[in-house]
Amino acid sequence: MSTIRSLSLLETRVLAVLSEKHRTVPDSYPLTLNSLVAGCNQKTSRNPILEISEADAQEALDSLKGLSLVTESSGGRAFRYSHNIDGVLKIPSQSIALLTVLMLRGPQTAGELRIASDRMHNFADISSVEAFLEELAERPSGGLVVKLPRLPGARENRWAHLLSGPPAKDLLAAPISSGSHGDSDADSLGELSDLKAKLAQLEGELASMKTLVARICTELGISEIGVDVNRD
Repeated sequence: MSTIRSLSLLETRVLAVLSEKHRTVPDSYPLTLNSLVAGCNQKTSRNPILEISEADAQEALDSLKGLSLVTESSGGRAFRYSHNIDGVLKIPSQSIALLTVLMLRGPQTAGELRIASDRMHNFADISSVEAFLEELAERPSGGLVVKLPRLPGARENRWAHLLSGPPAKDLLAAPISSGSHGDSDADSLGELSDLKAKLAQLEGELASMKTLVARICTELGISEIGVDVNRD
């Protein structure tokens, strides 16, 4: 990639968190160093999971500032940090959302990217996601993403970002199918992120329903839910 040098894992995590929080928590953006570290060390929606210090984050910020990918401003008692992905890479906001997810979560299918990027941009369908991915892959100044070989039995190809250089060889080499069981395993891997996202949504809905039921029971003076069928 000729636009900028290859970034380290820590640099891509810091840059991606700034980009993510720009869209998902605009009231807290630009981020303080403390908020940035918390975002980098999240246990959800991150692959791999990291445990970085403020010193690690500051080192990455200084490197990214040297590449003009991050800007620093003073706000209140602390310095705050913003990304400048659009200014440096010259790509639209939809592409930034996709690139952000790939930096945070690793290789993803177009379907997984559509779900994972929903809070940053609501893509109409998978075809729309694929169109922006193809555009990112075919940039005249250097591709920013690459389509990986499809896993045996998988429904979609995965995509990986190129901000840290070419993907590892184990990602580029399509595994050899070992029969129906291998195909089934690969298919399951390809749909894992979709299932996790749906599970998280269902858990949220269940929690809301429990709260609603508890409130109704309180209003009706009911201490327990249930009916004694032997009661006259």
